[in-house]
Amino acid sequence: MSKQRVLTGITTTGTPHLGNYVGAIRPAIAASQEENNQSFYFLADYHALIKCHDPEMVHQSTREIAATWLALGLNTDNVVFYRQSDIHQIPELTWLLTCMTAKGLMNRAHAYKAAVDANRDDGEDSDFGITMGLYSYPVLMAADILMFNANKVPVGKDQIQHIEMARDIAQRFNHHYGEHFALPEAIVDEQVSVLQGLDGRKMSKSYGNTIPLFLPEKKLKKHINKIKTNLLEPGEPKDPDTSTVFQIWQAFATPEQTAEMRQAFEEGIAWGEAKKQLFELINGQIGEARERYNELLENPAEIEAELEKGAEKARAYSAPFLEELRAAVGIRKIG
Repeated sequence: MSKQRVLTGITTTGTPHLGNYVGAIRPAIAASQEENNQSFYFLADYHALIKCHDPEMVHQSTREIAATWLALGLNTDNVVFYRQSDIHQIPELTWLLTCMTAKGLMNRAHAYKAAVDANRDDGEDSDFGITMGLYSYPVLMAADILMFNANKVPVGKDQIQHIEMARDIAQRFNHHYGEHFALPEAIVDEQVSVLQGLDGRKMSKSYGNTIPLFLPEKKLKKHINKIKTNLLEPGEPKDPDTSTVFQIWQAFATPEQTAEMRQAFEEGIAWGEAKKQLFELINGQIGEARERYNELLENPAEIEAELEKGAEKARAYSAPFLEELRAAVGIRKIG
């Protein structure tokens, strides 16, 4: 392959927030403009079923996340943008990989171990409430990656283990059935930190502390004003490195703007003024995309057409490759 294949996905649960934008969507869209990359972006609706059993929420989130990527300028002529569930070869590949995956490898998955530890702390049976979806999640993720032989997978630090597992699974399959899979590499942008939420913890839907990306102006300002701060008064120096306001500012600002805000913190900028400037910075960057986002939500047929176009492009890769893999494991026509 002359071009590097880069693959990124977002689970379709909840509404996209600033953390999703800074950590995944923005760098993915930037990477799609690079001529030496062949980019694959997908809506991970199968993954959503692990945590969310509300059909309407899964459906609505899929619509919102697709609209988000399109509104922010993803060029679907230049990339493969698809819904995971439209690629029927992915669950079939998941089974082929499951049959080559060591149970011990799955036992070491962070999410599974965390769930077991939580159960034990609560005095419950170790596997209480743990589904096979949660347990087997890394295999489905490996299938997402290996289906398109992605070379690079941009992820947060908490997902590195899953890329390593995909490599282990691919190597074991290659050892048994011949060289079919490229070994993916996790790409972690050290410059993009995990955004803090309203309460100072990691911005996460599970904590309920997110700032939705395309809130109307008044609601965006209201959310930003909710960001937790200390009791330091105007004129008192403030530490930017322990401030959620500054951390979010840094994710959106230029180096020059970041240096100016750091100096303002040292000079004792009032929290209200810092939040006002943060609102203006973010609103200025997303205002145009927000208008496009709302237009798309009003016209779901346009979103669906883009996803169907992407699915056709994705299946052009996945269908013949799966036939190759089926033949490799011995599932082929007789005679």
